[in-house]
Amino acid sequence: MIYFNGSFVPEEEARVSIFDRGFLYGDGLFETMRAYRGKVFRLDLHLQRLFHSAKIISLSIPKTLKELEEAVYETLKENNLKDAYLRLTVSRGEGERGLDLPLSPRPNIIIVAKPLSPYPKCWYEEGLRAVVVRVRREKGSRLSGIKSLNYLPNILAKVEAKEKGADEGIMLNRDGYLTEATVSNIFLISQGRLLTPSLESGALPGITRKAVIELAPTLRLEVLEREIKLSELMEAEEAFLTNSLRGVVPLTQVNGRPIGQGRPGKITRAITQAYSKAVEDDS
Repeated sequence: MIYFNGSFVPEEEARVSIFDRGFLYGDGLFETMRAYRGKVFRLDLHLQRLFHSAKIISLSIPKTLKELEEAVYETLKENNLKDAYLRLTVSRGEGERGLDLPLSPRPNIIIVAKPLSPYPKCWYEEGLRAVVVRVRREKGSRLSGIKSLNYLPNILAKVEAKEKGADEGIMLNRDGYLTEATVSNIFLISQGRLLTPSLESGALPGITRKAVIELAPTLRLEVLEREIKLSELMEAEEAFLTNSLRGVVPLTQVNGRPIGQGRPGKITRAITQAYSKAVEDDS
């Protein structure tokens, strides 16, 4: 059952107009979340990011944060799910022809909840292989910090990575510094310190990224958010990727070259365990 503008409808009946601006222009936002044992991890932060992003693109969401939170849990309940993938989508709705914003906007709010299939064990035991792709992110752009429905750059980056036989594609900004992977933030371990691209570099303010940064001091790890050269990643002792569905996944190869020893490292494993505990304590 799909949450659609305040009601629940069967999946096959959930439809939006061909004139919806989300379909026509990618004019909208989304959040992808994960529920563990009936509790959505850091749902408040996902919704805060959604409303912040909506302000950036002048999109008025016709629900309060509290109402959306209740809608998310109603969707879980309606589908009888405890461990689930959730996607909350807000499009600007139908509008007049052209790029001008609708005078009387009627945004569409859609929430989908699905059982979450387990990710391959080899991802966590052996790590992912990545390549640096041609797609670039914009340094300092406010649009780099939101999850808009226009996801074409990430799609093209993923296509290129797959064509090159890799699991993930790593995107640089136009100055050549690291930003993120196609669906994940990136971290590396260098000289015992935890490094991640700054938001100003063009990285998304990921919810799992934020959790890892907060957990680092408990592991006596210094965290640096700054511009990071590709050479620093290639010379790193360890690296890993983060997102809300996958959690923490080791990154063990980039452009055909091993990162560190070419297998998940000690610090990555410690961060993975700390993150798993944080999720367990929250649920």
